[in-house]
Amino acid sequence: MISVVFNQKGGVGKSTISTNLAAQSAKLGYRTLLVDLDAQGNSTHYAGVDVDDATLTVADMFKQVVGIFRTPKKPIEFVHETPFDNLFVMPSSPALSDVERELETRYKIFKLRDSLKDLRNNFDFIFIDTPPNFNFYSKAALIASDGFCVPFDCDDFSAQAIHRLLDNVMELRSDHNPELTFQGVVINQFNSQARLPHQLVAELKAQELPVLENHIGTTVKVKESHSNRQPLPYYLPNHKVSKQIAALFKELYL
Repeated sequence: MISVVFNQKGGVGKSTISTNLAAQSAKLGYRTLLVDLDAQGNSTHYAGVDVDDATLTVADMFKQVVGIFRTPKKPIEFVHETPFDNLFVMPSSPALSDVERELETRYKIFKLRDSLKDLRNNFDFIFIDTPPNFNFYSKAALIASDGFCVPFDCDDFSAQAIHRLLDNVMELRSDHNPELTFQGVVINQFNSQARLPHQLVAELKAQELPVLENHIGTTVKVKESHSNRQPLPYYLPNHKVSKQIAALFKELYL
């Protein structure tokens, strides 16, 4: 199963959700790969992977596609262990921004799909974290995936943007990946004590959007886990939000 976490809006928790779902998968014993396509590298950092000049990253894999990186390597050589059992990362790099135009010009949009196809036999689950816009890397991820979920941070601007996002993805699906499934809207940073989040979730459901039943609440422990570079299933396995992540993983994939 290849699943992408995507939203065109920044700050909605894409990296947090993709990394924590991957961590939950690994903790359950599934061999799991996290592919970080965001040049900021937040998922890579959160999963405890350090990148230096000698590290082979996903940017190097794309450079190989366009002939910039000339030493032939297999996709598995761009995958690195994390400090956590069963969890592996194909790390990000700022060089993703440098090579993007070259990839677009040469129309290499299907090359990620080809590379991940070679890795399917190595992993039970592959999660892809994407940049916060509908660019080459987001499109490549959606073309390469079996399904996608959309984080929603209970903000009115997010509610206004979600239909435009889905229109873009559905057009891409029609053109390039008809098997892509919409797994649902992930409600993130949900404050059950406030009225607005309940109102916005109700509006999404009234529009017949597939809102997932297991929501992820707000807590400072998420930021603490970022700082400690330990996803929540490892950092605080008995915390309420860790249990919510476990329930969300079960709802999505089991």
